[in-house]
Amino acid sequence: MQAEEIATNEERKTKTRLNKLQKRLRREVGQAIEAYNMIEDGDKVMVCLSGGKDSYAMLDILLNLQRSAPISFELVAVNLDQKQPGFPEHILPEYLEALGVPHHIVERDTYSIVKEVVPEGKTTCGLCSRLRRGTLYGFADEIGANKIALGHHRDDILETFFLNMFYGGKLKAMPPKLVSDDGKNMVIRPLAFAREKDIAEYAELKTFPIIPCNLCGSQENLQRQVIKEMLQSWDRQHPGRIETMFRSLQHVVPSHLADTELFDFKRLALGFAHGIDPSLGESRLSEPQAIDILSL
Repeated sequence: MQAEEIATNEERKTKTRLNKLQKRLRREVGQAIEAYNMIEDGDKVMVCLSGGKDSYAMLDILLNLQRSAPISFELVAVNLDQKQPGFPEHILPEYLEALGVPHHIVERDTYSIVKEVVPEGKTTCGLCSRLRRGTLYGFADEIGANKIALGHHRDDILETFFLNMFYGGKLKAMPPKLVSDDGKNMVIRPLAFAREKDIAEYAELKTFPIIPCNLCGSQENLQRQVIKEMLQSWDRQHPGRIETMFRSLQHVVPSHLADTELFDFKRLALGFAHGIDPSLGESRLSEPQAIDILSL
């Protein structure tokens, strides 16, 4: 009897924790959708499902929101089968069919292309992501989806910010919402406000059928992994720093940076508020209004 009581208590704790995580993720996804107007009435959203924890959680929360949202929108799950050796092709179709979610499996042998083009030992992520993105963009157009939902979260956005700063010389991150270069596709990231550790725990409690990436998941010493470890170290040593850093991406002051394309430093003059002479007309960015760097 004692063992049964212990088991019951553990189940109760697990259920409570799952409910708390679901409410938190649901709230954060809802806030991101509202803040960036990600989903509107009548949208057809193509939810890109990789088989990883992030995309599973994204689909789960979007389905949850869809049932109670004051607007009507359609969700279509899409997986890109890149023909990686040993990829368990049955898992995602069976999972989606059990959920009753409309879905498509797109088969493209990008694996062979990446392995042929990228030298042994070099990072495959760049080429792989470009091929994957191009395929998904094209398929969204085929099925009439006007939004493409990707499972990147807050940690991904911060990692990308530091990657661009350390290795690319740019203050640039992953925007929660963007339009592709050709103007034909709109990408949204509903998990933009969610922490990776919450998503990981949620995925474990929900027992999502995770499919590992055999192409790039085993590569060590990737630049992104170095950045990830740096951020995790900061998070352990200074709780709350991750949240503060992310807030800073949403509150940018161009006049206190050095980009002449964002702020008209040449027109600064003494005797005027913020150095801008109103008689000369509006500056390209008449600061000190903060702008959202995630939208750049």
